[in-house]
Amino acid sequence: MVAASRASPAGPAFTAVGLAKAYRTEAGEVHALRGVDLDLPEGEFLVLLGPSGSGKSTFLNILGGLDQPTAGQILFRGRDLAGYTERQLTAYRREAVGFVFQLYNLMPSLTALENVALAAEIARDPLDPAEALDLVGLGNRLDHFPAELSGGEQQRVAVARAIAKRPDVLLCDEPTGALDSRTGIVVLEAIARARRTLGTTTVLITHNAVIGGMADRVVHFADGRIAGTRLNDDRRPPAELSW
Repeated sequence: MVAASRASPAGPAFTAVGLAKAYRTEAGEVHALRGVDLDLPEGEFLVLLGPSGSGKSTFLNILGGLDQPTAGQILFRGRDLAGYTERQLTAYRREAVGFVFQLYNLMPSLTALENVALAAEIARDPLDPAEALDLVGLGNRLDHFPAELSGGEQQRVAVARAIAKRPDVLLCDEPTGALDSRTGIVVLEAIARARRTLGTTTVLITHNAVIGGMADRVVHFADGRIAGTRLNDDRRPPAELSW
């Protein structure tokens, strides 16, 4: 039931071909994605920009196996996710993908270390939970409960929880959306450090165009389509960003 191998094969991590997603509502059909074509190389740090309703989150959810397209294909290392059984999709989400959302979703009755350990327990080859927390700069906060942590610290626990699985792919949906700029930069530094250390293919959604400065590539979404892409020849570390 293996969803992905640890080896990084030649070729892209993801290939989207004519990807479309439509939802039926009482008011009629809503098109969230309208024929998206995109290659995502192994190890790339991709930032998706665009207004609410542009299709970014729908695209991210399809990459993560949380949603299915109504047309087109999304290939992970050459294999169409639509061909996965439910068991294989569950294994893919559990073993190959780490998720970070705007809401931290930590268990309030568990310490930071215990929250991360929950993810590590279901992984094939996990990081030690304390190592994952140290990687995001929280090695001295292992025994603190979420209520004893700031918002930025809670989000870094969420990052540690995601990377503790050693995922092939890290998907981040507005991870700094609820944070001030100074705290957000600390969270972005944690994500960047984890990516450098683990070599994880990373996709980050944001409304904040400034964050695109740290990416390898920026893709702009509008009305369910890719409106433009640009490569970053002069990537900047999070500490040099300001908004």
